[in-house]
Parts: sequence; structure tokens; C-alpha cells
Amino acid sequence: MSASRSETTDAAGPGEPGSDLLAALLDGMDAALCAFDAGGVITHWNREAERILGWSAAEAVGRHGFAGWAARSADADDVLARLMATMDGEGRQVHEFALLRKDGGRVLVRTQSAGVRGADGKPAGVYCAFSEVHAQIDLERSIALSEALFTEASWGVVLVDVDLRPTVVNGHAARALGSGRTTVLGRPLGELVVQGVEELEGALHHVLAEGAPTGLADLWVTVRTPEGERRRCWRSGFLRLASPLAEEPVPLGVGWLFTDVTDTKLAALEADRLRFRSNQLHRAARAAAECEDPMEAATTYLDFALAGFADHALIDLVAEPAARSGAQAQDPAGPDAPVRLVREAATPSGASGPVARASGGGIPVRYLAGHPALRAMERAGSVRSSAPAAGQAAQDGAVRESQARHPSSAAHQGAQEGRPQTAAPTWATARQWPSDSAHALCTVLRSRGRSLGVVTFLRTGSRSAFERSDALYAEDVTAMIAAALDLAGALRTPR
Repeated sequence: MSASRSETTDAAGPGEPGSDLLAALLDGMDAALCAFDAGGVITHWNREAERILGWSAAEAVGRHGFAGWAARSADADDVLARLMATMDGEGRQVHEFALLRKDGGRVLVRTQSAGVRGADGKPAGVYCAFSEVHAQIDLERSIALSEALFTEASWGVVLVDVDLRPTVVNGHAARALGSGRTTVLGRPLGELVVQGVEELEGALHHVLAEGAPTGLADLWVTVRTPEGERRRCWRSGFLRLASPLAEEPVPLGVGWLFTDVTDTKLAALEADRLRFRSNQLHRAARAAAECEDPMEAATTYLDFALAGFADHALIDLVAEPAARSGAQAQDPAGPDAPVRLVREAATPSGASGPVARASGGGIPVRYLAGHPALRAMERAGSVRSSAPAAGQAAQDGAVRESQARHPSSAAHQGAQEGRPQTAAPTWATARQWPSDSAHALCTVLRSRGRSLGVVTFLRTGSRSAFERSDALYAEDVTAMIAAALDLAGALRTPR
């Protein structure tokens, strides 16, 4: 029996090429390995076994079992018997033993042993691969964690390769992407994400080049689902995956973990918006209270309301008849009289600036039948309107308009998706609005049971359409403007 690190087979004696190759293979293994002949004598002992127990191959090879050196005397016979029992069995057997290190410490190892057959097919010995139990448990725990993540984890988990194509997707992520676990594999992210794919791919490229970021990132994307396109916010974390077998880290791809926080983000945005608008109303009331002229107070209210809400604003008042008496004096827009609106104030067209009094000389604006402002007067409420996209004709020449109390309208749906649109070039000018307008909200001015006119808020195509919450805010602002305008009219009317 040779005392070398590993004994070769009969076909190659010590020092022959086959012996060197076998020794190199055994020493290069990640698992500790030892082998016994049919009599229980150790014939092989590799470097990993030496690392775990501290006994060198010269000290181990040639010994009978572990008695007196690598196992306690009370345990040595049982350990050897259980290992040698696999020589006559089929397949591999797993055992756990407490062995002794060379320094006297004990280590719990998990072994996999199997019988070795000779050239004549008869049992010739046993080989045993072993590792420390805690290392094995760590490996099993890692595998179990991977399996759990890629089944039904509460976070979406996606592994992408260096070409940014998904290679593994768990069930949560597949549902978030609106597809099945297998159908998304190997597909470009641009086929799965309608909008926001540039930001997502940028984050993945950064992780591949620079490593994982220190914090989480909130990414807004639009994905295709069986119910249609949906705008979602995904709180994402990224990990760069590198091969543990390479001398230098070689990126294998990126692990992307995310969860849907759309409802939380929208609630936070709505709370911030309500807080800001409440503060604006408070500031507007304080500023308007210092105005001697009620008309100046009305424009002050509108100036404060425009901040972060709209790009343009118009005030159109009902044209006063030449003579009024009786019931007509109570409501300038009588039930049977056609409504004529006169431009009273407006923001500068084509430039930013405060609301200023118009110089139209009392000439009514040329609003055609069906104009949103006229419809708001008819309904004594609010009307939202949005331009059709460029190149898209409105059906039957009608504009896409919706009453503010109907949030399921097409304009509201487009606002939910948050997609800016390019307005048809003639849509705004045909309605006597600034040419860059794409979304409108007309709110009637009501005071003392009368309709005094209409306030029109306008947004450009780079912003989303007005929503129901916007209409409610506009109605609050319009109520204060109406009170100021009513006071201005009362002061002008001779007693």
C-alpha cells in the first residue's frame, strides 16, 4: 500500500501518467474524498479531506478505518461498519458522523458512500465523499431559497442574461408582466414593457457595469395585460450575478427583484397634491382678502389655482342684456335665452404670465354649438374635454368630451395611463383656445342661484388629461371666483 496522496488503479502504477492524472483529479475536487479497500484500509485521501480534518495523505493512507486517530474509539467501529456495509449494497448511502480533527476538535460530517467493483465485478472496496454538515446545510438552504423565490414568492424575481433577456421568471413576475412563466423567457424586454423600458434597461446595464446600487429604485412602466395596458410602479432591487468558478468575476447577468407599489405611490401623490392645493386655496384667500377691487380678487384666485394645475385659464361671463327687469334680472342666462359669453380675463396666449383683464370691448366670443363652455352652462356643472391624437379624426366631427361626474370616460382612462398626447392642430383654435391646448376643463360660475359664466382651465399635450379630482378642485376655486365676480357686479349696478 502506497503512502502517496492517492493510490492508482492496477492499470497505472505510482509515478505513471495515469497515476498523476488520478492524483490531480482527486486533489482538484471540491468535496473531501477517501476510499477503502475490501479490508477497510484507506487507499485514497485528497486535499479537501486534509483541509477538513487536518490529517495529511501520508498520515491517512494505509490506516485501517478511523480508529485511534480520526474518530473516537467508541465511535470508530460503528463508523467503519456503516461505511463498509455499502460495499455490498446498491446505490449511494448518506450518513452523518462525528470525526476528530488532528488538533483534537470534533467536526460533524455528512458522507455519501458507495461500493466499488473490481475488474471481475466483485466488491473491491468503498469510496466515501464527505463535507462538513454546516457547509452542506448552507448549500441546501441556498437551493431551497432559490426554489422558493422561483415558485410563489411575494416579490417578482427575474434573472436576465447579459443581453437583457429573461432566463428565469417566477410566478409573481410572470403575472405582473401579463404573461406566463415560459412565454417571457428569451424575449426582449421591449416586447414585455410598453413604456419605461429605457429606464429599466438603463438600470440593468448599470448593474452589469458598476454593480448593484445601494438602494431600491421605483420604476414606472406600462405593461400589456389581458385587460389592456396598465401603468404600474415597481419598487426594484438589483443584484449582479457572477460566476464563482472564474478567477475574476465574470458577469452572468442580473437578478431583478420587484414588488408593485402603484397603489401606495398613487396614494402618496394624491395626498401631496391635496396638501398643495389646500395650501394654495388658503394663500389665495389671504391674498384676495387684501384686494380692494373684487375683480382683482377673482383673478388672484385664478392665479393661485393655476400653479401646478393648468397652463392657461379663461374667464367668460354671460353678456348682460341692454335692459333687464323682473325675472330676467335674477338670472342673466334666462332659461330660454341663448347663452352669449364675453371674455373677461385670460392668461397671456403663447407665454406665461398672470391672469389679466381682456380688452374685447364686450364682444361675445364665437363659441359654436356644442362648445364645452356652453355645455357647462347648460348643465350648470363641469365638463372635461380632450383633443383626439394627431392624425385621428373625431367621430362624426364631435370632440371627445365627458362630464366631470363620469370618471369612466375616455378622457379619464387616458389620464390614468399618464400618457401625453399630441393634439390635433385645429382642435384648440376651433374652440377659441390657445393653439397648444390639448385638455380642457370648463366649470360654471354659480352664485346666488345664478350662472354668471364659465372658467376654462387648459393643459398642453405634454400633460395628462383632467381627472375627476381636478374637476372637484376647479369647482372649489370657481366658487370663490364666482363670489368675487358677483360682488363686482353688485358694486357696478346702481341702486
